Amino acid sequence: QVQLVESGGGLVQAGGSLRLSCAASGRTFRFYGMGWFRQAPGKERVLVASINLTGGVTKYADSVKGRFTISRDNAKNTVSLQMNSLKPEDTALYYCAQGPSPTGPTIATIVTAWGQGTQVTVSS
Repeated sequence: QVQLVESGGGLVQAGGSLRLSCAASGRTFRFYGMGWFRQAPGKERVLVASINLTGGVTKYADSVKGRFTISRDNAKNTVSLQMNSLKPEDTALYYCAQGPSPTGPTIATIVTAWGQGTQVTVSS
């Protein structure tokens, strides 16, 4: 069972940037797609960005396109999310996720492993 540990969350002013990182244990990281999801209070957990096993295919929620960039380093077993031009509506708990196949997961119900989450708060 893979273990995922996120880091990099925090408090930032609107317009600022943060970089989230997720470190994965085990030898199977490079065989599966990865993703970042977020969940705001009282709302469901939704996709922010996903990436396939090679890093060649990425998908983004419309709300973050052009502002966020997902990347992965299979040699280091890490996946990252660079977040620029942050907005107050980006405030949420962000989760690293592993999918069940080489393509990146796009819905929470198919995710096979979750990190513990890291809080991102954007002040106006």
